[in-house]
Amino acid sequence: MTRRGDRSAAHAEPYAPHRRTAVLFAGVGTAGVYHAGVLRALHEAGVKIDVVAGRGIGAVTALFAAVDGSARLWDSRGFWHAPVVPQLYPWHPWLRLFGWASALAVFLVVFPIAAIVAGLIVFPIDFVLRMLGWSGQGLTEGYVSVVAAAFGPTGFPTWLPRFVVLALGGALALVAASAVVRTARRRERGPLWWRMVPAPLTAERTVEHCWTAIWDLVRGAANIRQPSSSELATRYAELLSENLGQPGFRELVISVHDLDARRDLVCTVVADMRRRGLMARPTQAEVDARHTEVVDLTALGRDRLGDIVAAALTVPLATAWHDMTLPTDGYWRGETHRLTDRPGSLQRLVCELVDLDVEQVLLVSAAPERPAVHELIPPRLDGRARMGEYVQAAEVAALHDVLTAGRSGGVRLFVIHPEHNPVGPFDFDGAFDDRSDRPYSLTELMARGYEDAYKQFVEALVAPSGDRVGHRAT
Repeated sequence: MTRRGDRSAAHAEPYAPHRRTAVLFAGVGTAGVYHAGVLRALHEAGVKIDVVAGRGIGAVTALFAAVDGSARLWDSRGFWHAPVVPQLYPWHPWLRLFGWASALAVFLVVFPIAAIVAGLIVFPIDFVLRMLGWSGQGLTEGYVSVVAAAFGPTGFPTWLPRFVVLALGGALALVAASAVVRTARRRERGPLWWRMVPAPLTAERTVEHCWTAIWDLVRGAANIRQPSSSELATRYAELLSENLGQPGFRELVISVHDLDARRDLVCTVVADMRRRGLMARPTQAEVDARHTEVVDLTALGRDRLGDIVAAALTVPLATAWHDMTLPTDGYWRGETHRLTDRPGSLQRLVCELVDLDVEQVLLVSAAPERPAVHELIPPRLDGRARMGEYVQAAEVAALHDVLTAGRSGGVRLFVIHPEHNPVGPFDFDGAFDDRSDRPYSLTELMARGYEDAYKQFVEALVAPSGDRVGHRAT
């Protein structure tokens, strides 16, 4: 196993170009930008990749890399340069509606106070004008008459409370009506008012952007209307399964977590010679358990890829779970389960890759190294950043667990991750770097992934192995 800066470990277990190699992408949100930079460096260096795997936003990176579409992640018109990127993972519409209604109510309450405070400006101005000999009607008289009319029986005391009640009551009524008419794929328990409290963020726009970018990739120059996400996902699974073994096409592994079954789901598109090994286990009980954990996207499970990608892009507690109805002829007999991402599934993915005869795993994560003593930074107060800090901390812990477990494993594990990353998972407009006291953009994060891939892997491991190394872009 190798880590950045651990050169002795790098030489003890060198990279072998002829061995079966997998690249595992892990992270949430903006981590995909870092993945794109790393993937570009690997592409330029000619690193041979047999399997691509991912969880979280890494599932999107794996989707593009599996069908030779990696360039669509980093080019000027690609996935991470689209105008919609700053709008990914927005606040839930109900929360935004109630927030705007609350802001309007506060403005209505403050407005009369502002009218009174305006007198502190009007009286001095009127006094100065009178001193200069201004002979027109004084501002004071006009201001007093306006205030008297505004605070009269038919003015602010009558209309302002009504407007405040209408603003807050209207927003609350809309939220309540939406909660009542909302259709759920499963029966829900609990008081009605808890249905009015949604998850703070939504992942629908991110899922939509993913399939729009995939459609731009697979349609080529054809001017064809984009199909639905479920239909496009099925077409993608068919395209990949039918072209495995062709140049540029790679086996695919995606992991999500089944909240109801309390286990991870491993979704694969692998060659026929390895499909049987997915279910092979020593005992029949273990074989039966594998049927609850493995989704073969090359067979009947190909119509589940859309649900799997949507589940991978959800963030636990930050977004709503994704509901997936399982087939009636399967183990779960048509049950609807809630799926989501799980940062701790990294080690599970590594084990699954080993079962697919992978000998080398290149783990790519945007999680920075753990801070040392006296490296604390001021915590962020905005809501998305607070959730992002916890997600990033969970990513760092999951990466550490994999590195610790990898010391005793038989697979060669190489890791690419940044020493420092000030961009949180939901900072799609960039972030402010407290260490360097400057803004840090997504473009710089992608460049950081590119540089880290060369420094930590290509120049340190691939070049000494004798594999071909391409020229770095300027």
